Amino acid sequence: MVKKQKPRAIIVGGSIAGISCAKALILAGWDVLVIEKTRGPPTANPTGAGLGLDPLSQKIIQTWLHQPDLLYKITLPLSINQNQATDGEKKISWVLARDENFNYRSTYWADLHGLIYNTLPTQIFLWGHQYLSFCISQDKTSVKVKAKVLQTDEIIQIEGDLLVAADGSRSSIRQSVLPHVKLRYAGYCAWRGVHKFSENDVSETILGIRKAYPDLGKCLYMELGSGSHIVLTELTKGKINWAWYVNQPEPELQGNTTAVKVSSVMIEVLHQRAEKVWLPELARVIKETREPFLNVVYDCDPLPQIFCDRVVLTGDAAHPTTPHSARSTNMAIIDAAVLGKCLEKWGTVYLQSALKEYQSIRLPVTSTQILHSRLVGRMKQALSIPGREPFDPKTAGPEDFQFLQNTNIPLVHDVPPILDSMFGRS
Repeated sequence: MVKKQKPRAIIVGGSIAGISCAKALILAGWDVLVIEKTRGPPTANPTGAGLGLDPLSQKIIQTWLHQPDLLYKITLPLSINQNQATDGEKKISWVLARDENFNYRSTYWADLHGLIYNTLPTQIFLWGHQYLSFCISQDKTSVKVKAKVLQTDEIIQIEGDLLVAADGSRSSIRQSVLPHVKLRYAGYCAWRGVHKFSENDVSETILGIRKAYPDLGKCLYMELGSGSHIVLTELTKGKINWAWYVNQPEPELQGNTTAVKVSSVMIEVLHQRAEKVWLPELARVIKETREPFLNVVYDCDPLPQIFCDRVVLTGDAAHPTTPHSARSTNMAIIDAAVLGKCLEKWGTVYLQSALKEYQSIRLPVTSTQILHSRLVGRMKQALSIPGREPFDPKTAGPEDFQFLQNTNIPLVHDVPPILDSMFGRS
């Protein structure tokens, strides 16, 4: 008997969305090949910022690990979600809403990437390869992908059964499949940074921030200022993560990235503004953070579809979203798990049925959460919202404060039945 060849998926993008898809599809019985333009895995040169994992993503990741407890070694429990307001002139803050049953976990981007990456075979990665284009065969039974080897400029062609777009919010593949879909500038950018310190640090900066934010280490703080807000969490291994959202005209970007090149002058302006807007203890952390970076915040209206023929979109390629509901990474991980289970259920012969089910499960959820996160961001930045007065934390009521809590994100507690088998449920 001839051994049946496994189906092959070509995944474009080696970030968390891409490697999550790789893991889920391998478990579904597929061969995978990951195309990534960076020269190697980021674990050798840790980059990125902090993020929060919701309960479902935590469960999914643990099923991917030989030792589920490894997730706890790179994360801290976020049992509290607290929204509070700051008066920059008086240098005082007060609690708006507090949820003590949050059940998220904070982690560093590079640590989470490394955790999942280390469960995968290294030979599935084509590092230093830039995706160029794809085409579907005339009989629609395969997909061919062209990529450039950056070291040599050689053009190679790879054939597979499925192309998975995990190439981010500015996805080239999405632009090919859905050319009329456009990104929407949110009206603000995000300054982000990770302040690193010794775990037994007793400096004035660390003692001060712990006094001003006594639940740091178990709390996701959302600090609302006047037309601005900042997120503050602690990460493992002596790190404090912050993300500060600032209203401004849309910057010009170069290449396929949302990152803005920052200058020392821009950073100095950031430090001066922090001293005016935030508590002195928080301003000090921002000022002592090395190499803060600036991201342009985009989302887009919900997509009409997230697959076409043998091409499927996942992660930010499928649903660019603003970061205020902590959905980007979580949606990418859930996308991967659902896609893997749909492919496992239907097999290659019924690939279109698998992709239709994936779309029917994920599109309604992600579409709703994109729009919710957009509204939360506009509220916190005091931007115009039809039918609403601009949000002001000094005058807003309890209903507004509850709306801002992450546990009130629509459909966030729903677990797709197709994932039941992952968690030992029949």
